[in-house]
Amino acid sequence: MATTPQLQDRPRVLVVGGGYVGLYVALKLQKKIANAGGIVTVVDPLPYMTYQPFLPEVAGGNIEARHAVVSHRQHLKQTELIQGCVTSIDHVNRTAVVAPADGGENFEVPYFDVVLAAGAITRTFPIKGLADKGIGLKTIEEAVALRNKLLERIEVASTMTDPAARAKALTFVVVGGGFAGIECITEMEDLARAAVRNNPRIKQEEVRFVLVEAMGRIMPEVTAKQADWVVEHLRSRGIEVLLNTSLDSAEGTLKLINLPDKTPAQEFEADTLVWTAGVQANPMVRSTDFPLEPRGRVRVLPDLRISGDEGIVENAWAAGDIAAVPDLTGKGLPDGTCVPNAQHALRQAKRLAKNLWASRWDKPLTDYKHKNLGAVAGFGEWKGVANINLLGRIGLKGGLAWLAHRGYHGMAMPTVERKFRVILNWIIGFFAGRDTTQLMDLDNPRGAFVAAATPAPKPAAAPAAAPAAGSGSTAAAAPKETVAANAK
Repeated sequence: MATTPQLQDRPRVLVVGGGYVGLYVALKLQKKIANAGGIVTVVDPLPYMTYQPFLPEVAGGNIEARHAVVSHRQHLKQTELIQGCVTSIDHVNRTAVVAPADGGENFEVPYFDVVLAAGAITRTFPIKGLADKGIGLKTIEEAVALRNKLLERIEVASTMTDPAARAKALTFVVVGGGFAGIECITEMEDLARAAVRNNPRIKQEEVRFVLVEAMGRIMPEVTAKQADWVVEHLRSRGIEVLLNTSLDSAEGTLKLINLPDKTPAQEFEADTLVWTAGVQANPMVRSTDFPLEPRGRVRVLPDLRISGDEGIVENAWAAGDIAAVPDLTGKGLPDGTCVPNAQHALRQAKRLAKNLWASRWDKPLTDYKHKNLGAVAGFGEWKGVANINLLGRIGLKGGLAWLAHRGYHGMAMPTVERKFRVILNWIIGFFAGRDTTQLMDLDNPRGAFVAAATPAPKPAAAPAAAPAAGSGSTAAAAPKETVAANAK
């Protein structure tokens, strides 16, 4: 084990993960813990928190990528920050092992309290070719790459003369009919329309969007009637919606099968394959000594303390997608836990921070209970669906739902500074339109410099001229040594 870097020697609240839960726990506790003589430490491989509900709008070019993330260093002034991954936790000895992001040797971090807030990762299945061809939509980097690829494929296809290659470049497939998948494909379709309007060599009917969903309906967060309307809306925009359909293979061509009989459905080529078919708890929890439930989440009580068959695990807390938090309203998942979404994660983080602080002073803890406020989704400019639970259930669609979507998420975006930047993006877009500027070579930023700094190869020497036919001169064609000998 490497030497521990210069960490503060104070009683530590170790927060594993800097996403929704980690950011808000640190924001709410950093000053209190510091004033009490301790320190809050956040460990995350990234230097920022990503507001994931905005990823489709980043992919669609409505929000600048940097504005959809919140800097840890800028907003957690009294928090100790470590850029790396927690690879294991030994709670009996109150130590965690951290692998630094720079690839250096692992080191140990001691703690007094630990908060598991590592969130979730994309859940995939063993489908041939998926890892090579697919891309997810869980990170800001994926959203930016997806936006640039869509614009690049449209531009490249506009100069293609091979019909098959052109169709492949202009086919975009999204697997997963939940909120992320629907918002992703609609924002992409909106962006594609804007790009096609600027390119006279491409016709809108050439661009193909396909949504693949294994279940018989989409968006389980809204009513069945609203889900049916969404399917009609997508199809009215030319988006193919394939229900009860699954991706069987992505090697070469995309092979789709019907469910549940698994008979062949469609087979075609596509350059862009987006996977949004669910998430799973961060697998780092398997390298801890905390109790887990069958789906791989940490078992917690309603007050967000970790608890197993042997009782409460002292000084250990968890919330968000990594935790199986009981839903006391009775309207959660079939197993009685909260739906893994941003709405719950943000509120669980605030409750966890209050309970952790209360536990320091032996005060009573409060159970987490939150009535779902509903769901809002944007499908591109002035299009959306919403199911709002305030004074009864209010169903919205179209422009009003889109305004509700932006209003809710604009307010939910962490920190005033980030709210201002996002809203400013929307205002600029309202007057200037959607930005369809493609950024090139982000995966190889040194390419232009390397080409300029690398000396050009010297041209090959010209071949010797052949002697003229019938000249009668043998000396002209003889080697220099032979000519010199004859001269003697």
